[in-house]
Amino acid sequence: MKLNELTLAVFASGRGSNLQAIINSIEAHELDCRICFVLSNNSDSGALEIAREKNIPAIHLSEKKFFAETFEISLLKVLEDYRPDLIVLAGYMKLIPKVVIEKYRNRILNIHPALLPKFGGKGMYGMTVHKSVFESKEKYSGVSVHLVNENYDEGKILYQEKIDISDCNSPEEIATKVLKVEHTVYPKVLKLICDNKLNLN
Repeated sequence: MKLNELTLAVFASGRGSNLQAIINSIEAHELDCRICFVLSNNSDSGALEIAREKNIPAIHLSEKKFFAETFEISLLKVLEDYRPDLIVLAGYMKLIPKVVIEKYRNRILNIHPALLPKFGGKGMYGMTVHKSVFESKEKYSGVSVHLVNENYDEGKILYQEKIDISDCNSPEEIATKVLKVEHTVYPKVLKLICDNKLNLN
C-alpha cells in the first residue's frame, strides 16, 4: 500500500453524505487520497450523483441483475481495472462477496453508527441501529470504523468515537448526532492510514 495519496474505491447505497465528507477533506488538502471510482447497488443513489458532479467514475452494479457468481466476477473486474488501495464502505447495504474480501483482506473499511460490538450484525443498519440504541435506554452511542470480514460488523475495530446521547428524545435525534460525528471520523481514520499511523494488519 502506498504511504501517500491512497487510492480509494467508495461503495455507497444511499445519499452519500460520508462520501461527500471524504471528498470535502480531499479538496481541503486535509487528506492525501484520490477516489478512483464510486460504486452503488442503487441506480438512484445520491452517492452516484455526487461522483458524477465531481467527475469521478460512477458505477451502478447490482446483484439483482446477475446470478451471484456473475456479479462477483463483474465486481472483481471493476476492482482489477481501477486497482484501489482501499475499499471504503460508506453506507453500503450489501454483504461484500467472499472472493472480494479474500482479495482485499485487511483493505476494506466500514463505518458503523454505534459502538461495536453492541448493536451490530445482520440487519443492524441505519435507523434500525438508532431505534435499538434508543429502546435500550443507552446514555452513549458513537461511531465505529472497522475492517470488513465475512460476517457483518465483526472485523477488527480500528477506531471508535463515543458520544453522549442522554439528551436525545428519539432515534431520529440520535441519528442526527451520530451522523455528524461520522462525517469527521471517516476522514480522520483515512488520514491516520495515509500517514502510516494506523496499521491495518
